[in-house]
Amino acid sequence: MTDVLMIAGSTPRQAVVAAAVDKFRQLGARVHLVGSFKAADIDADLGWATVRKVPTGGAASKHVQRKTEAMRFPERLWFHLEQDREARAAVRSADLVVALDNRAVYSAWRIAQFRRQPEVCFGIAAGLRALEKRREPGGGHLPEHVPGPLTVVTDGLRRRVRTLPADLLRNATGPLTLRSRVGARAWRAAVSAPGVPDTLRMTATEQVIEGMWLAGRRSGALTTARAAAGKLADPAIRAALLDNVAARTIRNGHTPANLIEVVTAYLDLADAQHAAGDRGAAADALLHAMKLAFHRVVHIDQVSSPLAADPAGFIAPFRKSTAASAVVRPKGRRTPAAAPPKERPLRLLVATTSNANFLHLIRSHYEANPDVELRFLDMAEHPGMKRLNGAVKRHLEYRLGGEPLFEHAAEQQLRPHLDWADTVFVDWCVAPAALFTVVDPGDTRIIVRLHSYEAFTRWPHMMDFSRVDDVVFVADHIRDLAVASVPGLGGEQAPRTHVIDNGMDLANFRRTKDPSTRFNLGLVGIGQVAKDPLWALEVLKGLRERDERYRLFLIGGDMGRPTNAAKAYARKMEKALKPLVEEGAVVRTGATDDVPGALEDVGVILSTSVREGCHVGLMEGAASGAVPVVRDWPFFAGGEHGAGTLYPSEWIVGTPEAAVERVLSLTASDESWRNAGKMATEHALTTWDWPVVRLDFDRLLFDR
Repeated sequence: MTDVLMIAGSTPRQAVVAAAVDKFRQLGARVHLVGSFKAADIDADLGWATVRKVPTGGAASKHVQRKTEAMRFPERLWFHLEQDREARAAVRSADLVVALDNRAVYSAWRIAQFRRQPEVCFGIAAGLRALEKRREPGGGHLPEHVPGPLTVVTDGLRRRVRTLPADLLRNATGPLTLRSRVGARAWRAAVSAPGVPDTLRMTATEQVIEGMWLAGRRSGALTTARAAAGKLADPAIRAALLDNVAARTIRNGHTPANLIEVVTAYLDLADAQHAAGDRGAAADALLHAMKLAFHRVVHIDQVSSPLAADPAGFIAPFRKSTAASAVVRPKGRRTPAAAPPKERPLRLLVATTSNANFLHLIRSHYEANPDVELRFLDMAEHPGMKRLNGAVKRHLEYRLGGEPLFEHAAEQQLRPHLDWADTVFVDWCVAPAALFTVVDPGDTRIIVRLHSYEAFTRWPHMMDFSRVDDVVFVADHIRDLAVASVPGLGGEQAPRTHVIDNGMDLANFRRTKDPSTRFNLGLVGIGQVAKDPLWALEVLKGLRERDERYRLFLIGGDMGRPTNAAKAYARKMEKALKPLVEEGAVVRTGATDDVPGALEDVGVILSTSVREGCHVGLMEGAASGAVPVVRDWPFFAGGEHGAGTLYPSEWIVGTPEAAVERVLSLTASDESWRNAGKMATEHALTTWDWPVVRLDFDRLLFDR
């Protein structure tokens, strides 16, 4: 006699079940019913061999509820079937398993995963057909719509993906299945089986990746994606599949292990589409590659960066790509930039978009200079320019040889400014700078200033630097990084490069400090992960183990949390800060417009960053008479230039322990602390104060 196990995820219709049980019994079967249903709605007189309702909701113990609260219902149903002794007995005796509804399919599939004997099907009609075939000579093969045993998964993937409803496929690749090593291995083999059409392989693999991700098998998801991608012929599907895992990893706040792999896949796709003349598709693929490669999670919101670690290696796929190379191919200018006029004032256009933080002294100085006629352009305030700056795909498509209207629109917006100006100074090497290189500037000189952040973005890789005359960097180590990673900054048509410090009014920071401030450490600006304030807490901890008079003043607003990477760092920081604030070891002053006043309470100024261009907060602290202690910024440590060449070498420390020793040494007495503070002030005012730095800007603008 054949034992038929019906699994219900909800209460079946009484009339349908009554007719089905009667037919199964007529074919010589014993019928068992297990699952989740209203027991009162099941007629016990139908001749059931077993009727077993398992608790899937409030009836379960609190321990079980906690264990299953994150599961979807199909997974929860299977969990309870496995835990119930009577249900397990019915499963063990089954020759044929019938899932009565979508919510029961997962349980039927799990039975098929680990028991080869029972046939599994979905629906009463399919069950009756299977039972009839069992009665025929040689019967007993798996019916249609069955997520079968492990050995069948690989061979039947094509049929299964085509025929399984989406809910069934999701259940069969759920986290409960893929938490097991057997289930994960089986599906990895299935999606990499030969002979499966690309679209079907993609559909199944995406479901498996989803299940593995939910099951906590992040490395397994990547291995599965790579295995399936290796069998794909369509480069677009291959790139999208690899991106599936990379995008999930980035959303979770981590750098993908397959970052270079997926970037290369998109670049290969862009190259193929560019060769085929499909510039729109090529621009789209190239933009995908750039967004991934220069995502802020990868470089900005963590304390390491693959670009800083190996600029040439990281950027190599872009240098090899024909599409990426076409974007930065130099078009040059028809007329060289003219020399500064001698018979009239220099017409200087200072341009930016939304961020003029580092332009105040430049603007005020040259507005008051009779030899300069200055105009200021904030491109964010002009709707036409703002739209063009935001049209990144159109910009790329234009540079690939399409979108002629983009150049026409840029010409209309910028030509009046270029015709008026002798020199254009564009602050920040981002969208506005790139837009200025879309049009031939005529004989107008173009100067672009690159601070630090932009070196980790896509914008320098979208510019025609042959139309830029000079690039100004704020530090040598930033110039080193940019030249090593940006193709347009090398070659015969590359612009001249200069290093000029940020203009700062430091004289106002010199203050007389109270003797008690000798034991006060200060960190200006904690709004970014790059500032790495946790390093400062390590220094504070080491100092307070020796002398509890040391405190840390955090000056600036709270950390921004644009990504999960930044949120994770902020949570860790807040957890570490809470007890220190409560005991008075850390003072949070918050954001302030009076930084000179806030620095009056600081005797030791810290720079704990992993990267900086030039750390303005540190320079201001040094000018105030605080003793500088500078971490050897890890992004640039070991290079030709870095914190140790931007600042006096004695300011630099490599570890929190070394920082502790420097602080203890220089604050050992009031005299040693004040002498060190005076030397710091002298160095700051003679090196970075605006009266010194403005001479460099004068030479830049007037000496040709």
